[in-house]
Amino acid sequence: MAENSGTSASLFVTCIVDQLFPQVGVSVVRVLRRQGVQVDFPSDQTCCGQPLYNSGFNKPARRLGERVLRSFSNSRYVVVPSGSCAAMMRVFYLDLFRDEPELLKLAQELAPKVYEFSQFLVQVLDAEDVDATLRGSATYHPSCHLMREMEVREEPQKLLRQVAGLELKDLPQSETCCGFGGSFSVKYPHISEGMLADKVASVAESGAETLVSCDMGCLMHIDGALRRQFPTIQSKHLAQVLDSYGE
Repeated sequence: MAENSGTSASLFVTCIVDQLFPQVGVSVVRVLRRQGVQVDFPSDQTCCGQPLYNSGFNKPARRLGERVLRSFSNSRYVVVPSGSCAAMMRVFYLDLFRDEPELLKLAQELAPKVYEFSQFLVQVLDAEDVDATLRGSATYHPSCHLMREMEVREEPQKLLRQVAGLELKDLPQSETCCGFGGSFSVKYPHISEGMLADKVASVAESGAETLVSCDMGCLMHIDGALRRQFPTIQSKHLAQVLDSYGE
């Protein structure tokens, strides 16, 4: 912890965490603070604009994106408990603002500061063991944007392997999409349902007691089906696991 004392980071909490799963945001802050990070929360932050951008509504997406750029312009690091939103800010803002030089410059300055939560812990803080304890077994679902846009693959599992008492089980077809995809699940519900069924079957096949992921969108989607079909399997964001002690 002493090595990271003085490190400051701003939390971008995401819409889903803010509105539906605030306990995840609390766990993120607690884990970071235990690592010596000084965490701040820009209170004027709003949606990153990803749902609008993905649906082709670039003008309103730029309005939201500009607010994010200005809200976090003075941050040393921006930590995001979602690979999806982190990718929007780090990767897709460069496309969104490509025709607006002033805002593009802000996007280029923000991009290298943006880290998904597990990525920040491992790559910036060099902290794989955060002194967490969780008794039982878990399997890890990697979200699409986290893998393919943020290029974060091993970091979450490195952290999970250091959780005392936790047995990490392999997830069959782990890199297959769960079918959520934000607006994809709304536009193509039947395809989404089929993909979800495959993912739930894989989770059950793993034999794990808990499903862990770094994106609450994926977890919300999968957990709905798990509750109906396999109610004993819990779902937790990585931050909640790392915030566990003696459970």
